[in-house]
Amino acid sequence: MADSKEAGAEAPPAGAAARGGLSLLSQGESEEPSAQGSALFLGGNEVKSRAVVKYSSAPPRTAFARLEEKTDLKLPPANWLRESAKLGPAGTTILGNSRKSKPFSSFGMAYDFIDSVGNDVDVVSDSENIKKLLKIPYSKSHVSMAVHRIGRTLLLDELDIQELFMRSSQTGDWTWLKEFYQRLIDQKWQRKKKSKEHWYQKAILSKFLYYSINGDGAAQPVPSATEQQESSSSDQTNDSDEASWPAPFEMPSSVSEDPSASSQGSEPLEPSYIVGHVASAPKEQNLTPLFNDGENSQGLKNDFVRNILWTFEDIHMLVGSNMPIFGGGRYPAVSLRLRDNNKPINVLTGIDYWLDNLICNVPELVMCFHVNGIVQKYEMIKTEEIPNLENSNFSTKVIKDIAQNILSFLKSNCTKEGHTYWLFKASGSDIVKLYDLTTLCEETEDKYQNPFTMPVAILLYKVACNMMMKKNQNKKHYGTVRTLLLNCVKLLDKSRHPQIIASANYMLSELFQLDEPKKEESSESPLNENSDESYSEEEEEMPDSDENGSYSTSSDPSDDSKAVAIIKSVGELSVPEKYKSIHQIRPSCAFPVCHDTEERCRLVLSYVLEGLKSVDSSIKKESDLPAADPNTPIPLKYEDESTRGGPEGLEKQMALFLDKMGSLQKGNYSSQSGMIPGSWQHKMKLQLILKSSKAYYVLSDAAMSLQKYGRALRYIKLALQSHDTYCCLCTNMLSEVLLFLSQYLTLCGDIQLMLAQNASNRAAHLEEFNYQTKEDQEILHSLHRESSCQGFAWATDLSTDLESQLSVSCKCYEAANEILQFSDLKSQNPEHYVQVLKRMGNVRNEIGVFYMNQAAALQSERLVNKTVSTAEQQLWKKSFSCFEKGIHNFESIDDATNAALLLCNTGRLMRICAQAHCGAGDEFKREFSPEEGLYYNKAVDYYLKALRSLGTRDIHPAVWDSVNWELSTTYFTMATLQQDYAPLSRKAQEQIEKEVSEAMMKSLKYCDVDLASARQPLCQYRAATIHHRLASMYHSCLRNQVGDEQLRKQHRVLADLHYSKAGKLFQLLKDAPCELLRVQLERVAFAEFQMTSQNSNVGKLKTLSGALDIMVRTKHAFQLIRKELVEEFEQPKSEETLPAADSSPSLNREEVTKLLSIFESRLSFLLLQSIKLLSSTRKKTSNLDEDVVLKTNKQIYSQLLRATANKNASLLERVDLLIHLLDQLARGGGGSSAVVQ
Repeated sequence: MADSKEAGAEAPPAGAAARGGLSLLSQGESEEPSAQGSALFLGGNEVKSRAVVKYSSAPPRTAFARLEEKTDLKLPPANWLRESAKLGPAGTTILGNSRKSKPFSSFGMAYDFIDSVGNDVDVVSDSENIKKLLKIPYSKSHVSMAVHRIGRTLLLDELDIQELFMRSSQTGDWTWLKEFYQRLIDQKWQRKKKSKEHWYQKAILSKFLYYSINGDGAAQPVPSATEQQESSSSDQTNDSDEASWPAPFEMPSSVSEDPSASSQGSEPLEPSYIVGHVASAPKEQNLTPLFNDGENSQGLKNDFVRNILWTFEDIHMLVGSNMPIFGGGRYPAVSLRLRDNNKPINVLTGIDYWLDNLICNVPELVMCFHVNGIVQKYEMIKTEEIPNLENSNFSTKVIKDIAQNILSFLKSNCTKEGHTYWLFKASGSDIVKLYDLTTLCEETEDKYQNPFTMPVAILLYKVACNMMMKKNQNKKHYGTVRTLLLNCVKLLDKSRHPQIIASANYMLSELFQLDEPKKEESSESPLNENSDESYSEEEEEMPDSDENGSYSTSSDPSDDSKAVAIIKSVGELSVPEKYKSIHQIRPSCAFPVCHDTEERCRLVLSYVLEGLKSVDSSIKKESDLPAADPNTPIPLKYEDESTRGGPEGLEKQMALFLDKMGSLQKGNYSSQSGMIPGSWQHKMKLQLILKSSKAYYVLSDAAMSLQKYGRALRYIKLALQSHDTYCCLCTNMLSEVLLFLSQYLTLCGDIQLMLAQNASNRAAHLEEFNYQTKEDQEILHSLHRESSCQGFAWATDLSTDLESQLSVSCKCYEAANEILQFSDLKSQNPEHYVQVLKRMGNVRNEIGVFYMNQAAALQSERLVNKTVSTAEQQLWKKSFSCFEKGIHNFESIDDATNAALLLCNTGRLMRICAQAHCGAGDEFKREFSPEEGLYYNKAVDYYLKALRSLGTRDIHPAVWDSVNWELSTTYFTMATLQQDYAPLSRKAQEQIEKEVSEAMMKSLKYCDVDLASARQPLCQYRAATIHHRLASMYHSCLRNQVGDEQLRKQHRVLADLHYSKAGKLFQLLKDAPCELLRVQLERVAFAEFQMTSQNSNVGKLKTLSGALDIMVRTKHAFQLIRKELVEEFEQPKSEETLPAADSSPSLNREEVTKLLSIFESRLSFLLLQSIKLLSSTRKKTSNLDEDVVLKTNKQIYSQLLRATANKNASLLERVDLLIHLLDQLARGGGGSSAVVQ
């Protein structure tokens, strides 16, 4: 008997399946007549009641068997106490021999309907508990209930003190409560035994219910022993059918021959089913599912036949009921009751019947009357008539007020989530007291002695889980989730429940958005209005003294000092709105505002650390330190120099790393702590480690933006160490995680590059790098349990050598790029791929420039006549290789601008190579070598490639102008060197002149003098110098050439043209007076040279006049010189002691003096020649104009002679005099008006 009962009670198939997710019912198929709810009008007072069946495991209803008069209920029916699907647990529970009062029945329901808990349901409880509460003012019996708060939901469970104290004598669980109970409430406590009459009534009711479902065999008493043996085989088969409840129920044809039930046969028989509910929230990969089978083992199963969402007035309740409901024919749904005809029905029974029918939405009640167990008659009563029955009159409105008052009382005082409250009313007493058992329990030695702790913690966890998994939940619920989880963790013993604690801490860390943009934070502020400080447990623990005061004005302080609140008289509960819920249960708890990223990440890491500690503590202690493998050498801390520093060592480490990454794709697993792959510890530790690596990455990124590069490197090192451990534990690497690694390495490359560029602050960076918090050390300790964390040591060392820092940076980018090549990440994350290649190109440019500068430094140290060293050549090769790879990187992502810059740098490298070759050989015999020509031409090629890469100036004007300038400079340098160190041993003079002329003209082509920019004066100076050099070259050719008159004429025209252009350009510049003077003097010399070949006086006079005119136009240059001399002279004497650099660097006094002397001698020569020619022509012809000119020239000449004779005149005086003379000359018209330009 007991066996079959147990089997039935524990049989999981259909009940469990139904709760787990059978098909939902449509409204028409609902087992209850009006599943959507109904409003009943009872006794004239309107009380709103609406019941929706959320879940039912009852079979389709059948009519009850109406017993004949004189049936003796004292005789047991044949099917008595066998599990019956129609009666559910009711048949056996009535006798009190099953687990009647489960202390955790509400938890079973709450687990199944997790969506309702914490949000829209006020109360979750067994219907028996609801009835008991609502009958408090009418009943003298004792009330003892456990109350728990989850969000805005209260869970009510019967706390059978007698049962608990019986158990405590065996288990020791509730000893503290027993002592408290005896001390405060009932000093002479002893177990009260129930009377024989009580058990007699229970047995009669049970037999009546079994007769009522037994059809024709209703009146059959138990057969004799022999008959029983004969029919045992057939009985057993029936038994097995019926005992398998709540499996799908097949109705045997012989169950009922009542005509009202016959129609049932034509309807499809339905299995156990579920209404409007999905048992467990969808499991997401990142939240480890817990307690798949744990609930049943703790007896937290939902054992009710029905779970009903009952709305009574404005109170929403999730109620469990086992009341058998019969139906069929004229009566679609009725409840069946047995009454002793000699005892009148009382108010308590009436309220019981009425509430049962309301909760289950049953419109009618059938009462069977008996006398001493002999059936007398049946009576049918409508539900709304029950409050008006004779002897059991009660007001439905009062019941409503009682319900609202009790709920308000509990909600106002049961404020602390996770605490167990005890609602107690002693038998015969009018006073109801509420105690906080958690606080009382904490006063004892073991705070985990409260058996409710675990179910409450699990429920807090499950509600939080459910909220987290809802994709549509926004951040405003995060405060609630966080509070639920913090309370869950607070309740649990770390050593006993590591899995829940680890999971809760992981979920707490998931609440914080690590990469949350700054803007969101400010826009989200409304949900954090009241939370400048984070929601603290201390705030939550504050006693609501002012609110409690209205309840606990007790006269006997010794008795009530432990009570949280007291209802002084049960009569108060009938007064409408006597108790208002003044304590609003906080709908959403404040979520901490993290004003900066670091604070947010630190919070995440604190939760991650707690989670890791829980996981580590749960792994068997003996496997903490794995046994040493004799074949594996023990790694020591020192490092071989060959594996460190320098690009060669890096190459080896990179190869090892890429090997490892390849093996990850195949999924190699290597944990040192002995965790079993697939175990909860393994899954949880993976998630926690990944979270820590993300947090450290965000911290590193934040430190990087603050230019705290040492700190940034420390954090990225921890992120990579976390990731390395993740790789060791991971059996199947996700592409998302590989992408993280690529991002970490990219950031690491950035940091190393910035450290290389900020070498001046190295000591501070080193100090930041070596600092570590206790939290970081503990996380690292947990990581070291699984792996050596050395996988990325090559990337995260802080080197003091610039070259190795740049190399490490480059290797980081290369590794990040390699990872993107492994899977299809490159195409999935194009933006990241472009960023990696850009950075790689950039760092290769940096390295190339570094080697190029080293080569240039070696070159400057080398003696002039020495040949190029192999060290220089090696540096050139390294530099060139870096530039080439960088160019390839930029070209592969179509970055024309950066590719052009690198081509430009390659051109510069070629020029450095060319300069290196020019130093070799004797300075006096020096000639422009073929090697120089080769390298300069290569440089030109790279600059032209850069221009082709850019296409037009519009793409990037600054880069375009820069490349043009460099190209112009290269041509100019090449032409200058060929002109100054003409390779006459290899080439003819004409050939050299032609090449110089071509190079100079190309240099001019790329030198834009008209473009207004910062470089414009430089371009003008360059163009003027080119024209000057070309003019000088043609002038020289003219002097040295003999023969071809046509060629001489061409050279004369070109020399004159270029001198003229050079003069004009120099005149535009304010800081080149000497150059202007030199050009004009050369023009005068050119005129003198032309005069030597002229025979007629008129021709000579004309040339002389032109030369003097050029002299007049040098006045601008002298004015500039004078200005600078005056400025120099007027500087305060105190500044004379300052370094010479303060005096104007543009004016070279020595050069000015030299040019001044030449100018004076040429001017006196021209004046003298002019005077001579004018005097000779005057004798032949008389011309008034010429007379004036002659007179002026004579005066100027005499003044000039006197001035040059005075050797003591200062430079300024000489310049002043020349300006004065040139003025006179200009007025007097130093020659004829026709001037040759």
